[in-house]
Amino acid sequence: MEVFGISYIEWIGYLASFFLLLSFLMRNITTLRYINSLGCLLFVIYGLLLDSWPITITNGAIILINIYYLFINRKNSGS
Repeated sequence: MEVFGISYIEWIGYLASFFLLLSFLMRNITTLRYINSLGCLLFVIYGLLLDSWPITITNGAIILINIYYLFINRKNSGS
C-alpha cells in the first residue's frame, strides 16, 4: 500500500524520524524522553517490518533507558 508513492513502511520511518527530531527541540527533559520514546517505538516497528535487527535493538535499548530515567530512577531518587 502506498500514499503519494511512498510505502506505509517508509511512512513509519519518516514519522519515527519526525518524533525523534521533535524530541530534541524540547526544553523539558521529561517531555524530551516521552517524545523520544515514541519515536524510538516507531523505529522499533519500522525495524521489525524491515527485518533490521540493528534498528530494532538500538531503539529498543533507548526506550529501556528512557523508561529507567522516567520511572525507576525518579522513584529511587525520591523526586
